[in-house]
Amino acid sequence: MTYTNFTVETDADGIALVTWDMPEKSMNVFTVEVMDEIEKIVDATVADEAVKGVVFTSGKSSFSGGADLTMIKSMFSMLAEEKAKDPQSAVQKLFDAAGRMSWLWRKIETNGKPWVSAINGTCMGGAFELSLACHGRVAANSKSVKIALPEVKVGIFPGAGGTQRVPRLANAQDALQMMTTGQSLTAQRAKAMGLVHQVVEPDQLIAAAKQMIKDGLKPVAPWDEKGFKVPGGGVWTPAAAQLFPAAPAILRRETAGNYPGALAILKCVYEGLQLPFDTALKVEQRYFTQILQTTEAFSMIRSLFVSMQELGKGARRPAGVPKTEIRKVGVVGAGFMGASIAYVTAAAGIPVVLIDRDQEAADKGKAHSEKLVSDQVGRGRMTKEDGEKLLALVTPTPDYSTLSDVDLVVEAVFEDRAVKKAVIEQVEAVIPETAIFASNTSTLPITGLAENSKRPEQFIGVHFFSPVEKMMLTEVILGEKSGGKALAIALDFVGKIKKTPIVVNDTRGFFVNRCVFRYINEAYDMLAEGVPATMIENAAKMAGMPVGPLSLNDEVAVDLSQKIMKASIADLGPNAVKPEHMALIDKMVDVLDRRGRKNGKGFYEYPAKPAKKFLWPGLKDLYPQKPASEVEVNVLKQRFLVTIALEAARTVEEGIVTDPREADVGSILGFGFAPYTGGTLSYIDGMGVKTFVDLAEKLAAQYGDHFKPTPLLKEMAANGETFYGRFDPYGDVEKAA
Repeated sequence: MTYTNFTVETDADGIALVTWDMPEKSMNVFTVEVMDEIEKIVDATVADEAVKGVVFTSGKSSFSGGADLTMIKSMFSMLAEEKAKDPQSAVQKLFDAAGRMSWLWRKIETNGKPWVSAINGTCMGGAFELSLACHGRVAANSKSVKIALPEVKVGIFPGAGGTQRVPRLANAQDALQMMTTGQSLTAQRAKAMGLVHQVVEPDQLIAAAKQMIKDGLKPVAPWDEKGFKVPGGGVWTPAAAQLFPAAPAILRRETAGNYPGALAILKCVYEGLQLPFDTALKVEQRYFTQILQTTEAFSMIRSLFVSMQELGKGARRPAGVPKTEIRKVGVVGAGFMGASIAYVTAAAGIPVVLIDRDQEAADKGKAHSEKLVSDQVGRGRMTKEDGEKLLALVTPTPDYSTLSDVDLVVEAVFEDRAVKKAVIEQVEAVIPETAIFASNTSTLPITGLAENSKRPEQFIGVHFFSPVEKMMLTEVILGEKSGGKALAIALDFVGKIKKTPIVVNDTRGFFVNRCVFRYINEAYDMLAEGVPATMIENAAKMAGMPVGPLSLNDEVAVDLSQKIMKASIADLGPNAVKPEHMALIDKMVDVLDRRGRKNGKGFYEYPAKPAKKFLWPGLKDLYPQKPASEVEVNVLKQRFLVTIALEAARTVEEGIVTDPREADVGSILGFGFAPYTGGTLSYIDGMGVKTFVDLAEKLAAQYGDHFKPTPLLKEMAANGETFYGRFDPYGDVEKAA
């Protein structure tokens, strides 16, 4: 029998080697066709008496990333269509679809012949759940092996047996830690936890897997053996009596109850460990069906899985522009940002010239790359040889003539129009006619900067976020005259350095910074109202933000806020900034010299390590304080999320953001907007635009006009529209909203 996605070769010992190698895919993923073929392979190997066992592996450099987004899309589409016809039947069909993978893996587990999974690279989600259903697991001793059940990060949980097999192999505490965080395991860590039987050198992987079968591997899972005991003794033990009462409290501390999928993991493990295995799988299937119907799961899957992949693959790239192979990049400005951009460029294998005013400044910029490489080598994440290759790609110099053969220049100099003007002129005097000029600016409009360019159609904004090597987002900003070629090459570059791009039109602060400063400004309002700073920070984190607004302001620098406010007033007039905000920041910077983390004092105090930072006690003396009992935490949470979402809606209304995917992905990757909502516009769509408008009007009546819903939102509320329905980047998936 021949298969589209698999080859099956049976050797003289009767061991069938099943190699998964999907055509025209860089990584194996589960589709309906793949699962149908796996089922046929199970049936065929069971029926063939010559087959004594099966080794399941991948023909690609990775094993598998898990489920394909089209499967997820089809589930939501099916649910929406069936609900319109028969709601009760719809849930049953979703239950059956949700269990397809789980019961197929169980079929492998109980087929009567031993299966061994030979894990040669990244093995995530359903692929690791398949491996757990195999009777033996061998992993390659390679840095490329990353084993994880990361489903919680997209709003769901390991629903194909993961919540039942992991705690029956590892102890419950380690199992819960792995699944509720979605953390990746090395091959060695997986073996130490009991999730993998052997770790061997990559060239021995298949031989070792086959040897397990030759050595008499039993085709029976441990939990199907009589007398099986759960590691650690199960739920009714003294250790479990300490773990399970504490686990929900720990989870609530970490997630503030915002992630239903994470809580479902606890329920599945606790309930499942008390039941026979097949019944436990049914419990998991029921919870999985329930979680799939939550707004959080739909929104997170859409933004953090589907949209992120589509944007990363160039969803906004102009059609008809050939893909550019970027051979050399120039970075002008060897400060922290420029040096970091040079590092990620070299890490992608692209030669980069790092330019600054003199050799000493340029060398200092390269030293940043040297430190990053040294840290990676020290942690075992990079070999010394690879580090040397990377550093050899970075050439520090004050000589602009070295830019004569670049495809792209990224300008990363000080946020000053005059400085940038001088750099633009110097660069354009030497770069090829075909090269693209990209300005890494966080606040200055691109159209204005492009006025200094001889070829504004080849001028574009590429806004990186700090620290560049860690932050996944890049904003690509179109000036009024930026052309399709400039956009295409900018997106090709961003893709090459493995960042997720969003494309926005030109405006002050672009998209991310506009939203960030609304978040910070709301905290200024709360401080002025006398809300205790501790409540401000904790309410923000309870709303789902990764850090409080005052902490964030310290990180970006309080004096930078002051500069941005003053620039806004200079350009837009005195009404551009609330006077009380300006007064607060002027006092922090000019009177108290509290500039943020960089000078060791801002809204927080930063004592010497190992002591942790703490809120500056003097904050309570700036304004008369309200008693905590008079402050409603839920209202604080609403204010943070609504003010940011309103700003995102304004950018859509102004034509700055034209695709809701970019507002959602940009808000999560750019500053951590409550991921469980799916992003700023999904937050609005998730509760319904009318509900959001009503909430905004209620907040406006009490806390100020900046909460007033925009005309677009009012129109959408009246028409029963959603952002994804109105702008429809998804087609069939949107029908499930």
